[in-house]
Amino acid sequence: MPNPTPENATMLQGFEWYVPDDHKHWQRLAGAVAGLKAVGVDNIWIPPGCKAQSPSGNGYDIYDLYDLGEYDQKGSRSTKWGSKEELFQLLEEAKKSGVGIYWDAVLNHKAGADHTERCKAVEVDPNDRTKVITDPYEITGWLGFDFPGRGDKDSCMKYHWHHFTGTDYNDENKKEAIYKIVGDNKDWSKSVDLEKGNYDYLMFADLDYSHGEVEQDVMNWGVWITKTAGLKGIRFDAIKHFSEDFLKRFLKNIDESVGLRLFCVGEFWKDSLSDMTGYLERMDHQFSLFDAPLVYNFSQMSKESNTDLSKVFNDTLVQVKPVNAVTLIMNHDTQPYQALEASIEDWFKPLAYALILFRESGYPCLFYGDLYGIKGEHSFPPSCQGKLPDLSLARKLYAYGEQNDYFDPGTCIGWVRRGTEDRPDGLACVLSSAGINEKRMDVGTEHSGQKWTDVLGWESSEVLIGDDGFGTFPVGGTSVAVWVNEKAQGRERFGKFNANIYET
Repeated sequence: MPNPTPENATMLQGFEWYVPDDHKHWQRLAGAVAGLKAVGVDNIWIPPGCKAQSPSGNGYDIYDLYDLGEYDQKGSRSTKWGSKEELFQLLEEAKKSGVGIYWDAVLNHKAGADHTERCKAVEVDPNDRTKVITDPYEITGWLGFDFPGRGDKDSCMKYHWHHFTGTDYNDENKKEAIYKIVGDNKDWSKSVDLEKGNYDYLMFADLDYSHGEVEQDVMNWGVWITKTAGLKGIRFDAIKHFSEDFLKRFLKNIDESVGLRLFCVGEFWKDSLSDMTGYLERMDHQFSLFDAPLVYNFSQMSKESNTDLSKVFNDTLVQVKPVNAVTLIMNHDTQPYQALEASIEDWFKPLAYALILFRESGYPCLFYGDLYGIKGEHSFPPSCQGKLPDLSLARKLYAYGEQNDYFDPGTCIGWVRRGTEDRPDGLACVLSSAGINEKRMDVGTEHSGQKWTDVLGWESSEVLIGDDGFGTFPVGGTSVAVWVNEKAQGRERFGKFNANIYET
């Protein structure tokens, strides 16, 4: 007997930027986990669960790594997402459903200091951080972290000015600038991205990983959070901005201390394929990156009529490093009204999801805002006309086996997944960036005589597979169709997802 075909894996970014600030997000996710598993979600990247500098902070304004919504600090006991107890209820529900949890680790900086401290600093050119533009002088920076609500529980480390490389505010004269802290062996990290000369400094109080106390405290936290939360993976925020050398040691320490190789993906958000592949090489390819160039391709193509879909993977990470690419459509930074907004027109989103869910390459990541809708001042309903759960389920059930492409002409492309011995159903996917069209494709003589229908229900016709294994598969204008044998295993599971997460 051949080895069983591995199941396709899919991850979900389990939040969007404008999730309501009601401290109930952990509760909502806990109630949704079983339904997510049922449509093919295997792992959830949850938002930063550590205490932020304010009760409404999303966690990227991180204050205390060791406070998971347990201590009365920075205005509340809970984080924006909920209390530690509610977090652990989510973790328990995920474990029961067989869903892994990926933690969002914000290790670049700290925010919301408890008191100011005096130190020497120089101002640097914001556009070239290697250029010093003032003599050293004393500033009063928000650089003292005592964690009074937590005390010494889990970590006795307190942070002071010498634990940081830079800050952005001098409380003495209320001036905002990029201040590089001056002291023995103080400098920007050398193993960071070279944008702006040296991109070590991003925001708030920038951690200095050349300081042994900082490295040890954060190393300890990595092991602690992995064990405490039973993690299957970590998403690392802002990896362009802190030491690659430290990150390699951090991961090695978890491997050796926990005896577990976590899935690790980093936010290296840059439209430069060479910089991304260079980073992966320096990380010995034991790491994944989000495919930012693919997101930009999707965004651009969605704004063009009759766009050439055959070029969608040109100059993308998934094209050159398929094993290390996490493919996605949108995230909390690129969603509408965010700093890195890369809008994707509504008509194109189902096509984009088909392109990441049904192909052999890449590890696809669904976006919470596309699944459940986006809240806030500028709200949006779930995308893909509510069909994203069915797209995800079709991946789990049918997107297996050899992939045969039909990419000509570029305005109507298709491909076939031929299935495997133990997952024999396969699928045929057709996309159009122009008008109504059809694609004649070979799904295999083993399917001769079968009637195939569109799992999305957007195409109402049936396709009869001929004796030669070919079928002619229609698709609507600027649309996608996903064709599967009408008697394929699991067809009864479609259309059952509850997207009303805010009403439960």
